[in-house]
Formats: sequence, C-alpha cells, structure tokens
Amino acid sequence: MLNGNTFKVSGITVNATYSGGDANQHYAEAERVVKLCGLHNKIPVFKGADGKFEDIKIQTDSAFFDGYQAVNFIIETAKKKRKEKLLIIAVGKLTNIALALKKEPSISGNVEIVWLGSNYPESGEYNQDNDTASMNFILNTDVPFQMVTVRYGKPSGTAAVTVTQNEINMNMPGKGPKISELVTGRHGGSFNCFGDYSVSLFKHIDYHGDPPSRSLFDMAAVAIVKNPEWAESTTIPCPRLVNNKWVEQPDNKRKIVIWENFDKEKIIADFYYSLDKYIPVKRY
Repeated sequence: MLNGNTFKVSGITVNATYSGGDANQHYAEAERVVKLCGLHNKIPVFKGADGKFEDIKIQTDSAFFDGYQAVNFIIETAKKKRKEKLLIIAVGKLTNIALALKKEPSISGNVEIVWLGSNYPESGEYNQDNDTASMNFILNTDVPFQMVTVRYGKPSGTAAVTVTQNEINMNMPGKGPKISELVTGRHGGSFNCFGDYSVSLFKHIDYHGDPPSRSLFDMAAVAIVKNPEWAESTTIPCPRLVNNKWVEQPDNKRKIVIWENFDKEKIIADFYYSLDKYIPVKRY
C-alpha cells in the first residue's frame, strides 16, 4: 500500500479462515488497513468466500455464490488488456483464486500467482490446510505459480523473518501517512496511522521462541516480489499433495518456483524505510 514506486494495485480480496474469523471480519480488517494507509475509496476491497473450494465450485454458474464479489473481481481484472500478466500475491488460502480459474479458465494465461504458504517439502501449514483442494486445483492448471515457503521453526522459510514486540514498540509508533478521520482498531482504540495501529495489534498476539517473537510471513512474501534478491528461488517439477504429504513428480513438465532462505535484515529494514518514506500506491 505504501510502495507506490514499486507496485500498482487493482484491489484486495479476502476470504474466511478457520481461526481468523469469517469473511466479514477479514473484510473489516482489510478496510482498516487501507484507510490507515490513506487509500480509502482509492483501493477497493472485495469480500470473498466463507466456505471451501470443493463446496463452492459447483455453484459458480449462479449469480450470488459464496465469494462471488472477489471471484468476479479477479476475473474482470484478469481480462483487462495489459503489457504483462496480472500478478496475484496471495497471502492466505487460495479459495478465491481457484474459484476464479474454475469459473473462467481462460484467464489462466493472463495471471501469475505468488503464494505465501506451505512447509514444502514437509507437510502442513496454515494457509495450505485451510483449503488444500484449492491449492491442488491451481497446481493442476498451467498458471505460473511461485510458492513462498513458511517452514515453522526452521531458518529457511518466512517463519524466520521475525520481530519482537519491543522492536515494534520502538520502531512503529507514528509511522505511515496521518489520516484525518480516526479508525477504530480490531481490539478497540482509535488510530490515525498504520504504525500506531500495528503497536496495538502486537499487544494481542502470541509470541514464540527465544527471544519471544512473531513471524512476518505475509510481508516477506510481498518483499521478495519487490526485490527478488532478498531470497533464493528454485524452479522444480510441480509436486502434488496426497494425504497431506508432498509427492515429487520429477517427470512433470509443469514447473513451479519455490522461494526460501529469506534475508530477514534487509526485508525488515526495507519495511521500516517504506513506512518512513512512503509513497501511496495508485490504482492499476
């Protein structure tokens, strides 16, 4: 939202997660962040699916299926003429995107997906487990796909891009654009910039490790799109997930990109810099 020298943004879509609330709650949080970045009524937010891909995919011919607003937005945006593919940065489960590809397969040649998810080559991971079927559906298309690994507790995934509460308390107050109309936070309180709101958020989360810290998974996925030198990428034959275990397919002609070994210090330094020297994005 505040890297206008790197990104243009068409819009934001959300969907429910099994421990993060329904789509309405995700929509409300996305709206808060957009407002706190000074982009209210400039960057739209679209409500996506509450349910899972397998349950919704047979309903996409109807006008008002679960998640239709986000799905239709993805399709309409992907169909617009542009010089390069539409890049979809997915930092959650893949339900909305899979539904869009199911409803309108013709867009597969117009988009590219960067997904924050998976502990590949090991099993499990929150975004993946929220809707495994949607991930498998996309892996079986020809859409260019980059997997930004999580790998809980290991140094090679985005889980290693961490900050402590003390670091947030020291670095984030007052950061970002100042807005005139206060925004009520998820946990109460009123805020006029994203930096102050982030301090509030970090008071209400769980910490892990020694020292106790929190991973900035999603932000790291966006960061490596901004600067691919902040991680290492490998192109591999696309594997498949069977009974929640990765099965390699060395002869598979379909290839995907795996991201790992993230440069924590450079990513976090750029995050703070972007909030100090912010340039709000424009609509794509």
